[in-house]
Amino acid sequence: MFEKLIFCPLFVGLDNETIIHLLNQVQHQILQYKKDQLIAYSGDEVESQMIVLKGSVKGEMVDFTGKTIKIEDIASPRPLAPAFLFGNRNSFPVNIVANSDVEILVIPKPSFLQLMQINETILENFLILISNRAQFLSNKIRFLSFQTIKGKIAHYLLESLKNKETDVVILDKSQNELAESFGVARPSLGRALREMDHEGYIEAKGKQIRILDKRKLSELLK
Repeated sequence: MFEKLIFCPLFVGLDNETIIHLLNQVQHQILQYKKDQLIAYSGDEVESQMIVLKGSVKGEMVDFTGKTIKIEDIASPRPLAPAFLFGNRNSFPVNIVANSDVEILVIPKPSFLQLMQINETILENFLILISNRAQFLSNKIRFLSFQTIKGKIAHYLLESLKNKETDVVILDKSQNELAESFGVARPSLGRALREMDHEGYIEAKGKQIRILDKRKLSELLK
């Protein structure tokens, strides 16, 4: 049941036997949810550290027009909302919905605090994790600030090429999934990609996109 936890960012550096021994010292439970079931509403208080043991969930928000925007998918064995467990406004920033049938390990806040006091590795992992989350959310906010679909595409492609010695991006998502994460309709995304191809920004062939002019593409971010 807990085998995957050795790959969880909170338990990096610990073996399975140690993790089970630590969990046996604190209160915890396992909850199950069906596909598409709502796990938490945006604004609900984060009272426990939740970790996806099986399946995956997604964080999504609804904008002022009623459009649903997917922020990210969270697969086993990642934790949910670790950066919002402590603080003056510790509530879920987005709705959490099951992508599939899922099992979630729930550790109440006092018990998780006890875990970090018992084991310094968990404490250090937690601090690293929330720092990384802050950086991710900062980048996501910047991405959502782009007004045009082409600006969103340009940002996505340029970020995908960071620290890579190539000008080719292999999409790991379908157009439907990309459109959902961009908060736009799939036909609009497809049309924008075709226009960018025609205008010489990119060369798109299926899931392979070659960047033809990085400087020109960067101008779409302004």
